[in-house]
Amino acid sequence: MKLEVRDVTYQYGEKERVILQDFSFSMTNQERVGLVAPSGVGKTTLCKLISGYLKPDQGQILLDGKDVSAYKGYCPIQMIWQQPELAVNPRLPMRAVLEEGDEIEERIIRGLGIEQNWLNRFPSELSGGEMQRFCIARALGKRTRFLIADEISTMLDLITQSQIWNFLLKEVEAREIGLIAVSHSQPLLDRICTRQIPVGLDNRSNCYT
Repeated sequence: MKLEVRDVTYQYGEKERVILQDFSFSMTNQERVGLVAPSGVGKTTLCKLISGYLKPDQGQILLDGKDVSAYKGYCPIQMIWQQPELAVNPRLPMRAVLEEGDEIEERIIRGLGIEQNWLNRFPSELSGGEMQRFCIARALGKRTRFLIADEISTMLDLITQSQIWNFLLKEVEAREIGLIAVSHSQPLLDRICTRQIPVGLDNRSNCYT
């Protein structure tokens, strides 16, 4: 399966600066691509565009030639956010949060170290690391073909970071899920990515495979 970002331009408002201009790249579901740039250049904006949370002012996001905006219901491109508390409904128990996504295999819940008694808790009763495990599980539904990880381990302790990334890498490789990773940790990107792409106005890119 092929994901294409084709000549994408985006700005948040007419009087705001352009975040991305004529930006393009493509990848397959067997790749792990790192997005590299300083803070504020547009990495998270690009992630939101790819996953369908934002629509480009110009250009297209295509999945096997089909515009991402045409997908209704579950989108095969799933995004995991940096701050899990902003990605869950605080009024729902975590079991219901998981049910918002696609069907999730029990082995994923076990593999991420999610304890059964956490399922009946509310987000406010969990730590950031525990909540992030749920967000990752929710994003790994059976129909997921590409996964976007936007600084997902920044706020976590080193042991939790290692556990989450070890599981995630095994999962995307086994299921041939394409991974897009954003991180300020260059050693992490070097470890997990098959290639890296610079993002920003100075990188209008022609990063096609």
